[in-house]
Amino acid sequence: MGKKIKTVCKYQKDDLLTVEITDIGNDGEGIGKVDGYTLFIKDAVIGDKVSAKIMKAKKNYAYAHLEKVLEPSVHRQEARCPIARQCGGCQLQNMTYERQLEFKQNKVRNNIVRLGGFDESFIDSIMEPIIGMEEPWRYRNKAQYPIGTGKNGKPVAGYYAGRTHSIIPVDDCFIGVEENKEILNVVLAHMEKHGIAAYDEAAGKGLVRHVLIRKGFTSGQIMVCLVINYRGKAVGNSNEFIAAQNELVKKLQNINGMTSISVSINTDKTNVIMGTEIHTIWGKDTISDTLCGLEFEISPLSFYQVNPKQAQRLYEQAITYAGLTGNETVWDLYCGIGTISLAMAKTAGKVYGVEIIPDAIEDAKRNAKRNGLDNAEFFCGKAEEVLPEFYERLSKEAKSEGTIAESGMSGEEDNVKAIHPDVIVVDPPRKGCDEKCLETMLKMSPDRIVYVSCDSATLARDLRILADGGYALNKIRACDMFSWSGHVETVVALNRDHLGTGLVGH
Repeated sequence: MGKKIKTVCKYQKDDLLTVEITDIGNDGEGIGKVDGYTLFIKDAVIGDKVSAKIMKAKKNYAYAHLEKVLEPSVHRQEARCPIARQCGGCQLQNMTYERQLEFKQNKVRNNIVRLGGFDESFIDSIMEPIIGMEEPWRYRNKAQYPIGTGKNGKPVAGYYAGRTHSIIPVDDCFIGVEENKEILNVVLAHMEKHGIAAYDEAAGKGLVRHVLIRKGFTSGQIMVCLVINYRGKAVGNSNEFIAAQNELVKKLQNINGMTSISVSINTDKTNVIMGTEIHTIWGKDTISDTLCGLEFEISPLSFYQVNPKQAQRLYEQAITYAGLTGNETVWDLYCGIGTISLAMAKTAGKVYGVEIIPDAIEDAKRNAKRNGLDNAEFFCGKAEEVLPEFYERLSKEAKSEGTIAESGMSGEEDNVKAIHPDVIVVDPPRKGCDEKCLETMLKMSPDRIVYVSCDSATLARDLRILADGGYALNKIRACDMFSWSGHVETVVALNRDHLGTGLVGH
């Protein structure tokens, strides 16, 4: 048997190459080839001709650093943010917004075709134009700034550099609200004046860890939560922080819209930002905002869409795809604080929401009551566990005529509607739906499924399972929720095959 010959890479680390960028990767990195050898180059734009240095070489491809743009693409623009390349937040600021939307549309399409195994021409026939932003700046209503110590010994706020915990100081982030800058300046000046130490992650010492800022875009209300590494008998005993607390509060409360100021206690050596113990030190415990005509109460720990304007457009598309007329029974899996559930409850007959996070379920119940919606019911647990359990239990109860389900449904007819609903909506995390959850959805055999996804790769996998289980893809639409990043949301409408090819919502 011959001796195995080790393959040597065509190129090595630190090789400098001239590359023409011909494609874009899933995270927005430029892709080019030299003599058939593929290079992935962050910050390069399709159409660029660049000089790039190899940082990590593999047999058939390499990751390279953009050294110089030799010939700029027609799609290239100057990044608005001066630290866009160092910061890990925005990967696409060098690309025009129009080309960015085209990239995201193609990303969704190509994943569904290649990973889902769907016919290319069929997907092209049902895919609608991406929902872009009218204004792709200042869209985030939430920011979490880590606080550290700069080289000059003064406290700094910013964002972590890509794949590190090194803070890049940020004076003003252009995807956040303008008030963020004013709030940070007040906090940092206060810390410097009173000698308050920033948290040192390595040593586990120092006081101020993060500053959380949230703004209600409709209400105009602002919340500030300081995450501190301190625990005492009461918040107020720390010489370095609380002695000057009133001074800080007075400065913050003068900012237009300020509604709530609180501290979050986090003394754990962890990269989890928020602690579970929150103390309001001025104003209200929460702020409010409006989404899809519904008012939501938002606490420091609440999940709430960070881009409410686009979230509303995404949810409106989901409601359109659901084809609601007023009598439907809807299951909303992975429902969070009930934003989609309650938006659909305005038109549906009955909505059931399922979510694993207890605090989110409590928020959902409060939000239903706050908005006077008594046709929405929420259950805490994993969708892949709650749904099969309810299906099995209600299937048995539905066989006993006139029984009353524990969930509060009135007898056999309601039980049948619950286990064979008109619509199931899923909005899972990035990993997609659990296999058991998908199996139960197919058993429940709803007329329509609306799938909202934040990852088109796992979406494609799950769509193949649903299609093989008897559902036809009806409509697909991408929605840009996070401009200047590689992320994109997608909503898909599916019908049971026997319903024919009618287009829901058209």
